[in-house]
Amino acid sequence: MNLAKIQRLLKLLQLLQGGRPQNVNSMSEACGVSRRTIFRDLETLRAAGVPLAFDAEGGRFHIPETYFLAPTNLSSEEALSVMVLCHELGDGTGLPYYSSARRAATKLENSLPEHMKRQLREISNSVEIKLNPVNQPEEAQSAYQTLVDASGNRRNVRIQYRSIFDGDVIQTKLSPYKLLFSRHSWYVIGRSSIHRAARTFKVNRIEQITPLDDTFEIPQNFQVDRFLRNAWHMIPEPGPDQQIVIRFDPLVAQNVAEVQWHKTQEVHWNDDGSIDYQVTVSGIREISWWILGYGSRAKVLQPESLKQLIVEHARKIVENYDA
Repeated sequence: MNLAKIQRLLKLLQLLQGGRPQNVNSMSEACGVSRRTIFRDLETLRAAGVPLAFDAEGGRFHIPETYFLAPTNLSSEEALSVMVLCHELGDGTGLPYYSSARRAATKLENSLPEHMKRQLREISNSVEIKLNPVNQPEEAQSAYQTLVDASGNRRNVRIQYRSIFDGDVIQTKLSPYKLLFSRHSWYVIGRSSIHRAARTFKVNRIEQITPLDDTFEIPQNFQVDRFLRNAWHMIPEPGPDQQIVIRFDPLVAQNVAEVQWHKTQEVHWNDDGSIDYQVTVSGIREISWWILGYGSRAKVLQPESLKQLIVEHARKIVENYDA
């Protein structure tokens, strides 16, 4: 079940539990889909055990007020873990569904006995979680919702996009196959008309987006993992994968070795406490910025193309300070 349908079913539940019976036309208008889609969604809810009541005379549906989600028997550890995480993550992290999760945690907290509420406050005071805040402008939120709707209904969009790799603002017709949340940001993967192939776009770099009427089909062989190949993060580059070897000196070796940065990585320790970090990636531009973050503590051993790219970056850094 795709994200758009899940969101639509949740909206239907809200409408049907709102105390006012709904006909198919009102639900269709509220959800922005056809009557036929609403009938399919109602069948999905019935199959999930939701007791839909139908007034044949008025042609309206509703959910009885006595119906609520079934209670879940959480252990005290499970309940406290959910609530501590929701309290401590905080707004501004860019995490998807955070607001809804926080509301659910608040409801759960209110149902706790007083001694568990005290325990929750004590644990919360002893735990602090730091995540980098993410700036999500209103334009990005609007673009995200438009993409969710377009992807769910298999409709194309036209976007104006601030491209770092192209070095310019581009306009392209996009078939949004999948939305992906990674490292505090939303990305959309889909076929771009100007590239004539599937590409990755960061949602908060979309400056304008316009829904289109024409539809698309996702290729049967399309899979996110297959598309990303061995990209360091989100942008696979054309051409064969390359084996990268980087030597990190003893001061940062442990820091690098204890993190799973990439699915293909291998770490080899040297006698002097340094490590040779080996990884196979689909493109060198993304990983070059990660290497630069370690400054003089990292040295590329291979390939030659990555060595030259790092040297070029370093030369430009020096030029900035010499200017």
